[in-house]
Amino acid sequence: MKHIPNFITSLNLFSGCIAAYLGFSGQYGWAFFFILLSALFDFLDGFAARLLKAYSPIGKELDSLADVVSFGLTPGAMVFSVLRQSDLHVLLPYAAFLIPVFAALRLAKFNLDERQATSFLGLPVPANAIFWGGLLYSYAPFFAEEPWLLCALVLLFCILMIAEVPMFSLKVKGLAWRANKVQYVYLLGCLVLLATMWDDAFAPIIAWYIAVSIAATPKSPKGDNVAAR
Repeated sequence: MKHIPNFITSLNLFSGCIAAYLGFSGQYGWAFFFILLSALFDFLDGFAARLLKAYSPIGKELDSLADVVSFGLTPGAMVFSVLRQSDLHVLLPYAAFLIPVFAALRLAKFNLDERQATSFLGLPVPANAIFWGGLLYSYAPFFAEEPWLLCALVLLFCILMIAEVPMFSLKVKGLAWRANKVQYVYLLGCLVLLATMWDDAFAPIIAWYIAVSIAATPKSPKGDNVAAR
């Protein structure tokens, strides 16, 4: 039983490898599907570990290694594939690999960060991957014509992953509005985006998450406890 969480984490990594291959191949829809599948496994391994009380140092390290591939390398591969379609300098597409580098930096910081609370510090790497997967699933032809804009987004999201900007968790504390108003406002916005944009809504949903997080950040003294992932 104690190996079940690590098995699920391995499924995350396996799915991420498939997604990375599909991203390099320019099959953005399928790559995004496997990113979402990896995100599901990433949720389930933590859920299984809590349910079975099967925590282990190797599980923590394996989880981070899987996330670097599934949520770092895969979006990098997708961006690389799009940038290769542009007429810009031959070296420009390699800027896409800043995404896995900064994803690894974020995860390494998390593994050494002893602060514990209920929010994130910086953009979580699964959210970063869902942004890129959704963006290129829906708008790859546009960004192939606007490579400089795509490069600017790469820099922005790399900074967001390592910036010490508090971002809320979707974990709720009961059902009361006062304790969960940020989560409720965010989820309401997600419903509006899904109703109006349907499968083009994933990147805007992550952008909305970032906007709500920044707007909800309390003006408190530096050093408050937050958890990073």
